[in-house]
Amino acid sequence: MKRTTLAALALAVTAGLGLTGCAGAAGPAEEQGQEGKTRLTVSVWNYEGTPEFKALFDSYEAANPAIDIEPVDILADDYPQKVTTMLAGGDTTDVLTMKNVIDYARYANNGQLQEINGVVDTVGKDSLAGLDAFNIDGKYFAAPYRQDFWLLYYNKELLKAAGVDNPAHLTWDEYSALAKKLTTNADGKTTYGTYHHIWRSVVQAIAAAQNDGDQNGGDYGFFEDQYNTALDLQKSGATLDFGTAKSQKTSYRTMFETGQAAMMPMGTWYIAGFLQAKKDGKTNVDWGLAPLPQKSDDGKVTTFGSPTAFAVNKNAQHSDEAKKFIEWAAGEEGAKVISKIGVVPALQNDAVTDAYFQLEGLPSDELSKKAFTPDKTALEMPVSDKSGAVDKILNQEHDLIMVGERPVADGIAEMGKRVTGEVLGK
Repeated sequence: MKRTTLAALALAVTAGLGLTGCAGAAGPAEEQGQEGKTRLTVSVWNYEGTPEFKALFDSYEAANPAIDIEPVDILADDYPQKVTTMLAGGDTTDVLTMKNVIDYARYANNGQLQEINGVVDTVGKDSLAGLDAFNIDGKYFAAPYRQDFWLLYYNKELLKAAGVDNPAHLTWDEYSALAKKLTTNADGKTTYGTYHHIWRSVVQAIAAAQNDGDQNGGDYGFFEDQYNTALDLQKSGATLDFGTAKSQKTSYRTMFETGQAAMMPMGTWYIAGFLQAKKDGKTNVDWGLAPLPQKSDDGKVTTFGSPTAFAVNKNAQHSDEAKKFIEWAAGEEGAKVISKIGVVPALQNDAVTDAYFQLEGLPSDELSKKAFTPDKTALEMPVSDKSGAVDKILNQEHDLIMVGERPVADGIAEMGKRVTGEVLGK
């Protein structure tokens, strides 16, 4: 089937009509898809560069010949703003992809999404990772179909050359020592023991998850140990320094795929991209996966991540069909579809895990499989109407600490002062 996206319509109507437009809305003549099929519209971002959408849509259409799915394609950077504008204008797109839980909470609390408790019950509450993020007073207005979380990528050849089999069951102290051991300099070229990307989550979300800390609370003492670890690695030369990485807009993919970093904490979303790079011959790195390093060696693995979900628009033209699609996408069939392209599904059971690790090129050793069964996956950022403002402050202060313009203690104190005064109003 030749699929046409509604990107032009969505953007043109939104831009032209502002808050009164109906981006992607179908008039009476448009309600039927190709050959009299029911036309189900789904908002997405970067359709051509996000293969999970096409995989899901094609598979669902094959299983449901009466449905014709049309993506409403929006630029990734513009997505939250465009969807907000669309909904404010009474848009009738059937299914809305929830890119993050902060936007979801706003839409749900504004009454712009339909309750889908029946869908969630059918799929199975106990089987969906990340579902708690969508619980609003016992009601669910979206169901997650994928659940990304952070783990540790590593270069098997570089570790083997250093006499290390794999980075199993590491504490942060052990991880730091290993990163320093793996760092080498030859012919003016540095191979770093690890690479920490510039995102604040590499420090702050890890610290919050492993200390049960509240990033919206205004008290950030629990960040201190993780900042000291990050700065020590940077000072020792075991990772590329923050200032260079930020000013040069260093790609974490380049660092790992070219063998410039022996280890790298990163999210599971990178798996699909790395597999594609291997398939295209752009990297020859022999890789493995391990659990994220921990505060202690008690055997428990705590990480953090973010779910991605589908919701039904309050003004959807085809509500019943939208719910059936979400039930399928969040369920076992949808999970198997995205597993085949390296995307981690929210639904977790033995059949789905087995299907995922049959993916060509994916490491299937026991440590890699262990990395996929963390004991706890905390949310990257709490669901709150204050999270956006807090995130901005924490980002600003994170940069100042990492480039050495503020000592750790001073930076943490300033975060607390600003969040408490500017956001919490205390």
